[in-house]
Amino acid sequence: MRLGIACSATVRCRDRPSPPAPRHPGPLPRARVSTSRDWTRDSPRDAGLSPPESFLAAMAPFAAELEELRPATVVLDAHTHLGLDEDGRSLSLSGLLALLDQAGVERAFVFPLHDPDRRPAYRIPNDRVLEWARESEGRLTPFCRLDPAEDPVAEGERALDAGAQGIKLHPRAQAFTFDAPASDGIFALAAERSVPILIHMGRGMPPVAEGLIRVAHRHPGARLILAHGGIADQSVLAAGLRDHPGVYYDTSCFSALDVMELFARVPAERVVFGSDPPYGRPLGGLYLALRAARAVGCDADGLAAVAGETAAALVDGGDPPAARPPVAPRERRVPGVLLRLQSYITIAVGAAFAARGDLAAEMLSLGVATCRDPDAEGEVGEALARLEPALETAAALLRTPETMWFGVGLMHLSGTLAATTLAG
Repeated sequence: MRLGIACSATVRCRDRPSPPAPRHPGPLPRARVSTSRDWTRDSPRDAGLSPPESFLAAMAPFAAELEELRPATVVLDAHTHLGLDEDGRSLSLSGLLALLDQAGVERAFVFPLHDPDRRPAYRIPNDRVLEWARESEGRLTPFCRLDPAEDPVAEGERALDAGAQGIKLHPRAQAFTFDAPASDGIFALAAERSVPILIHMGRGMPPVAEGLIRVAHRHPGARLILAHGGIADQSVLAAGLRDHPGVYYDTSCFSALDVMELFARVPAERVVFGSDPPYGRPLGGLYLALRAARAVGCDADGLAAVAGETAAALVDGGDPPAARPPVAPRERRVPGVLLRLQSYITIAVGAAFAARGDLAAEMLSLGVATCRDPDAEGEVGEALARLEPALETAAALLRTPETMWFGVGLMHLSGTLAATTLAG
């Protein structure tokens, strides 16, 4: 299967300066969380089902709370994909826009997946994303994806000349480290063109933190977005890049605990919301980002920065909000009952991703029992009262392969609520 977007070559000219990348055409109206029943999946894990009534009922309180959490700013998802991946995942333009609509997300950065048509140099997937971004009428900001082994500076120049406004690097998929000679050329290009580089820093990574720190400090003018909260080596990256003036982190994580710890190590103004579709969902990702930010003490300005103001400034030519000290304490009081609950959800998530829905449901049943705590009161009691029906529904959905991934979505939301309800 191939995605049939016709691509035209763009001629590079080294004899004159490249034209500036097009900026966002203007403010978009603030969106609201959708109440649509269209729970678009648009991936090979789509069973072709409409969302069960039980799922919609269980999700409704989370969607309502998300509407209350939203700051009065345009929300921008800094981490989305389009196209086809070698692992079988895919996402179309209409599918991505529907996912953004579900969460009331007005704008997004977008880049190619690990496309089977990536050779040479990601040219074909980059041109597809550029075309899809044009069709989105300003909602999507295109990034070009580069492979350091395939003339990345030339492809970066070509794609930026054609309208890309950022660069995506994936050390895991392309199997490279930042000690590779091509890294300096990519970082220099990004600094010269004043475009951000978004870098995969999630699971499955080789040891790349020290090399990344070195090349980043050689290019202080480059602006970096370290994806997935930098969890590949979060503490080393946060410490080593603390004095770099242009390092940011996106929140596309499954666990809110990773994002809460990020707020203890870097300023809130250096954290940007991201959700990683088709692997994640904007609704669950935005709920996680805003719940985590509020739980650790972000004020209204910090919440607005996380939701979209910082990311928008990186591509719209403005100045990102000034960085203040990290807001979260290094030590946080966690209610024991919710710590138990979080452990069961974590085990259940692992079982679901191993296609063991039965085992995942069994672990969630322990979580449901944990929610029935007659001594719980205050915010903890309220959280448990919300979590019990959500986990009961998730467990039931996990037992059937066709509905298992609806259950995973509820687990993501439930895990976020459990992790971000701290002791007073």
